[in-house]
Amino acid sequence: MTQTSDPAALLADFEARALTLRTPCGDGSMVWRVWGEGDPVVLLHGGFGSWNHWVRNIEALAGRYRVIAADMPGQGDSDDPHHPYDAESLADIVAEGVRRVTHDGERVRMVCFSFGAVIGSLVAVRLGDRVRSFTGVGAAGFGARGPVTRNMIRITPEMSPEEQETAYRHNLALLMFADEANVDDLAMLIQRRNTERNRIRSRPISVTDKLSVTLPSIKAPISLVWGDRDVTAIGYFEPRHALLRSLQPDARIAMLDGIGHWVQYEDPERFNVTLLEYLEDR
Repeated sequence: MTQTSDPAALLADFEARALTLRTPCGDGSMVWRVWGEGDPVVLLHGGFGSWNHWVRNIEALAGRYRVIAADMPGQGDSDDPHHPYDAESLADIVAEGVRRVTHDGERVRMVCFSFGAVIGSLVAVRLGDRVRSFTGVGAAGFGARGPVTRNMIRITPEMSPEEQETAYRHNLALLMFADEANVDDLAMLIQRRNTERNRIRSRPISVTDKLSVTLPSIKAPISLVWGDRDVTAIGYFEPRHALLRSLQPDARIAMLDGIGHWVQYEDPERFNVTLLEYLEDR
């Protein structure tokens, strides 16, 4: 990844080097950013997120693939979906977007983080044989999980900048990272920007079992990548893996030790090697 001591400059550089595409979303558009050339890899971010959830992975992927990273409806730079919305209606928007930003007949590899895995699974069903593989990263939508958001701090405009900064760091350390020391300035900037631009409620969708009930309808090979200290999954790994292997006995599952929920950011080196291996295998 491009190195810089200025996180804002790093994000601006990635955006400047991307091809930006727009597809219909509500009364406006959904924004997609594209890097690299070759077979398409579609990246769907997590809740309260945007394309920048993948900032430490794009360059590694773009060396071999055409990386197509979404800002999902109501998040990042994308416009809001029509209300009321649900997982199905959001997936309709994203699936149509994938059709428009890829070429006729192209088969896509989908890589979907957290909330993005819920929406992505429904997109994969809609796209059918056009999906070459589906990889869930810290995937939500498996139903039962621990009360991981109970101790998060709600950030309000009334807070001072210092109070907000403390809250962002606390929340990242609680939910996204295994080691608080890995919460760096870039992660803080990404979290602040994404939270400030978020306009949809992703969490009620993430805590459902929507992914579990959708997995059997995905035609493509399915893989999962986790950090073994992912607080959204600790205590529930075994039944999730058993479900997947009941559907696809040869499914690939990776557990990166000592890493939390935002696995692709906290340990990009191991994650990138693992993901590229999985993508090449399909």
